[in-house]
Amino acid sequence: MNKSTSHYLVGIDLGTTHTVVAYAAVNDPNKQIHLFEIPQLIALGEVAARPLLPSVRYHPADGELSADAGFLTQQDGAVLGEAARLLGAKSHGRLVTSAKSWLSHTAVDHTAAILPWGSDESVFKVSPLEASASYLRHVRTVWEQHFIDAPLNKQQVVITVPASFDESARSLTLEAAKMAGLQDVRLLEEPQAVCYDWLRRHAGSIKPSLGDSRLLLVCDVGGGTTDLTLIKIERGDDEPKLTRIGVGDHLMLGGDNIDLALAHLAESRLRVGDKKLSTADLSQLLEQCRIAKERLLADDAPQQLPITLLGGGSKLIGGSRSTSITGEEVRQIALDGFLPLSTLQELPDKKRSGVVEFGLPYAAEPAISKHIAAFLHLHAQAAKTALADESIAPDALLLNGGVFRSPALVQRIIELLSRWRAGKPPLLLNNQHPELAVAYGAVSYAIARLDKKIKIGGGAARSYFLLVDDGDKQIRRGVCILPKGSEEGQEVLLNDRQFALRVGQPVRFHLLSSSGDGNYQPGEIVDIDEERFHSLPPLAVAFEGQEKVEVAVQLLATYSEVGTLQLQCVSVADDRQRWDVEFQIRKKAATAVSTELPSQLPQALEKIQAVFGAKSKQIDPQAVKTLRADLEKILAAPRGDWPTPVLRELFGALLEGGKYRRRSEQHERLWLSLSGFCLRPGFGYPLDDWRVEQLWKLYPEGLQFVNEKQNWTEWWTLWRRVAGGLNTEAQQRIFKDIAKFINPAAARQAGVAKQLAMRGYEDMVRLAAALERLPVADKIQLGGWLLKRLEKAGEPDSSWWALGRIGGRILFHGNNHDVIAPAIAADWLAQLLKADWKKQPQAGFAATLLARRCDDRARDIDDDLRLKVLEKLKQTKAAVSWQEMVAEFKQLDESQEKQIFGEALPPGLRLI
Repeated sequence: MNKSTSHYLVGIDLGTTHTVVAYAAVNDPNKQIHLFEIPQLIALGEVAARPLLPSVRYHPADGELSADAGFLTQQDGAVLGEAARLLGAKSHGRLVTSAKSWLSHTAVDHTAAILPWGSDESVFKVSPLEASASYLRHVRTVWEQHFIDAPLNKQQVVITVPASFDESARSLTLEAAKMAGLQDVRLLEEPQAVCYDWLRRHAGSIKPSLGDSRLLLVCDVGGGTTDLTLIKIERGDDEPKLTRIGVGDHLMLGGDNIDLALAHLAESRLRVGDKKLSTADLSQLLEQCRIAKERLLADDAPQQLPITLLGGGSKLIGGSRSTSITGEEVRQIALDGFLPLSTLQELPDKKRSGVVEFGLPYAAEPAISKHIAAFLHLHAQAAKTALADESIAPDALLLNGGVFRSPALVQRIIELLSRWRAGKPPLLLNNQHPELAVAYGAVSYAIARLDKKIKIGGGAARSYFLLVDDGDKQIRRGVCILPKGSEEGQEVLLNDRQFALRVGQPVRFHLLSSSGDGNYQPGEIVDIDEERFHSLPPLAVAFEGQEKVEVAVQLLATYSEVGTLQLQCVSVADDRQRWDVEFQIRKKAATAVSTELPSQLPQALEKIQAVFGAKSKQIDPQAVKTLRADLEKILAAPRGDWPTPVLRELFGALLEGGKYRRRSEQHERLWLSLSGFCLRPGFGYPLDDWRVEQLWKLYPEGLQFVNEKQNWTEWWTLWRRVAGGLNTEAQQRIFKDIAKFINPAAARQAGVAKQLAMRGYEDMVRLAAALERLPVADKIQLGGWLLKRLEKAGEPDSSWWALGRIGGRILFHGNNHDVIAPAIAADWLAQLLKADWKKQPQAGFAATLLARRCDDRARDIDDDLRLKVLEKLKQTKAAVSWQEMVAEFKQLDESQEKQIFGEALPPGLRLI
C-alpha cells in the first residue's frame, strides 16, 4: 500500500447484519475519527445517509420498481440499504441476508448463485462472495461520490473479520474486496478492533481505567457469530502491555439465532395444523421478529408488538395472519435460552444436533454462556498465567455487538462472570456504541500502525501444523510449521523436513490449526486430536516445466501483513527460488485414514507397466487377461480390500500408461475398469482433484473400440465412479452426450435406437444419476424422463434408484444448492407412492432418498407427505435404516453409503 498517496485511513466493518465505515485524515495532527454516513435508499424514491448500511440485498420482481423509484447502485438491479430490509419484511424469498455466515459454510460453493436461499426459480440469485462484494462496492461508489479526489482503492483500508474466521474465510473476504475494486487491504480481527477503539477513547488514562485487571475477555456477539478473545494485561511503568493470548473457534451463534427462536415461536402460533411455513414465509417473519426484538429489549420498550405474516399474490392483504410477541417472551428467550446462568463446568452439549435454517448450520448448543466456559477451559493455562492464580474467569470484560445494546443482556453476562469469580464482578469496560466500535477500532489500528505504536501484541492467533505420515495408523501426528504468537512478517523455515516436488505433478499439504493452549516450537511433532485441532482447506502446488524433474524443497511459513498464513516452497539448492502455495478455498471436507503402503506395491506397479507401458508390445497377450488376478495375488488381497492409498498409487501407474490403453479392445476395457475402480469416488483423498483433472482430458478422445458393448459399459462406469470429482461443466458435457438416449421421445428415433443397443441404456442412466452438480433444470428434466419411462413395464430397476439419486434431499457429493425443490420432489413422490414397493423395493428406496430428512426447511419435503412415505415403508417392511433416514436426520453408515453410491467405497476412505 503506497502510504504517500493516501489521504485517509479507512475502517470497514463488513458485518453479518450491518456494514459500517469510519475514517481519519492522514494529515490531521489529531487523527480525529469520523463516521462515514452511508447514502442509501431508505424508502422508495427517498435516499438518505445513515450510520449503518444493512448487509442485505432485495431482489425485486420484474417490473416491481420503476427506473426512477430509487437508488439502484447494483448493476443487477438489486436494492441495498434500509429500503431492502423494509421490502424484505413484506416479501416472499427476495431478501439476501447473512452473506458473511455463508462465507464460512463448508457445504456450499461460495461462487455459486444460491442466495436468497430457498427462493424459487423466478427470483434471480447471487453468490455469497458476490453479495459480500456488493456491499463493499456500494461503499466504494458512495465514498467516491463524496471524496471525489480520494478514490477508496488509493486509501489505507482495514476490513474487519471475526477472530474465528479460518484461512479460507479470510481469503474469501480478501477476494470480495478485490471484486469490489479494493486491491490492497489489511484484515483485522473484530474483537481486537473493539479493543483498539476502547484504547483510543481512553488515551492518557489507560492505566487507571484498567485498574488491577489482568485478563480481559472481549465478547463480540454479532448477528451471525459469537467471537471471543482473551487479552493478557501486564503492568508497565507507563502504560500496561496488552497481548492477545486466545481466540475462539468459529461459532455460528448470534443475534440471528435469537431472531430465529422468536420466529419459530411466532410460527407456532400462525401455522395451520402441523404444516410448517415456507422458507420465504419464515424469512418474512424473521425480519419482523428482528425489529420487534430490538424494540422490546430497549429501555423504553412497549409490552408487546404485533407480528404479521402477509399472504402471497392476490391474497397479499386478505391472506394475512397476525400474532404478537411480548417483551417478557423476548427476555426469556434471550436471557434464559442464550445467556443462562450456567456454571463454569457446564460445557456445550455435543450430542445435540445442530439447527439448519435458511441453509446455514447454526451451533447445536444455543447457550452462549456454555461456549464462553468451553473457551476459557481451552485457554486455561494461559488464563491462569495471566491471572497469576488458579482461576480462569477473566477479571475484565469488554462487550460488543448489537445484542449488547440491551441493558438486560449486559447485566446478565456480568452476573454470569461474577458467579464464576466467586461473587466478584468483572470490571466492565465501557462501550457506548457497540454497533460502531469495530469500524472506529479499525481506524484506530490503522493510526497505531502509521505512528508505529501498535498497542496489542500477540501475532498469529493460532499454531499451524503439517500432517505427517510416520506409519502409525492409530495416531495422527503433525509437525508445527508456525507457532501461535508469531509476529507479522516473521519467516519460519522447516529446516529438518524436505519434500521432493516433481514438475507437472502437484503436491498436497494437509494443514491443521489449533488456537488452544500449547507452547509449540517450529519443527515439534505433536499428536493430533479432533477436539483441539481443526483441518484447514488443502494446500497444493504444481510446478510447470519438463516432466521427470524433481526439486528438493523446504516449507517456509509466514504470518502475513494482511493477517493470513502464507506458505512457500523454498528450493534447497537455491533459497532465492520460491513458489507460493495457495489455499484451495473451500473444497468439501473429507479425511483419509493414513495407511502404510505394502512392500509388494512396486511389484504390482511393474505388472501394470508391463501391460500399459512402452515395451508392453512384447508382453504375452495373456498378461492383459490375467492382470486383475495377478494384482490380487501380488497384493495378497481381493481388490475390494485394497486400501485407498494403494488404489491411488495403482491409478498413478494406469494414468501414466493411459496412452497405451488403445492397443487392443482388451487393453481398453481393462484400463477403463481398473482406472475407475482405483479412483472412485473421485474425491476425498489428497490430490484427487488433480487426478480427476488429468483423467478428464481423455474424455474428448472417447472410445477406440466403439463396436464392443462391454467397452461401452466400462466407459460409462468409469465416469460414474469418478463423477464426484468432476466439476459442473464436465458433468454438463456428459449429460449432453447421453441425454438423447434417456429422453423417451429422442430414444425412439431409428438412429438413436440402433446406437442404444450397443451403448447400454442402464449404464447411462446410472451415470446420469451420479451427475449431482447438474443445474436443477436439467435434473428436473431427467427425472421427468425417467418417470415417463417407469410408467411402462420393462424399465430396469436401476431407473428407480436413479430417480432417488437425482431428487435426493442430501446429495452424495453435490452442494446443498444443487438439490431440487421440495415441491418437485413432492410431485415425484406422488407417482412413487402408487408403485408396489414390495414388488419393486427400489421404488421404496427412491422414495426414501426423496423424503430423507435433512432439517433444512428449504430442502425438506412437507411433514404430512414424509409421514405418508414413512407409513408405506413400515407397511412394506422396508429396511429399518430406510425408515430411520425418513424419520430423523442421520448420517449414513457404510452399507447405506454403498447403496447410494452404487458400490462399496475404498477401504480407509471416510467421507464427511
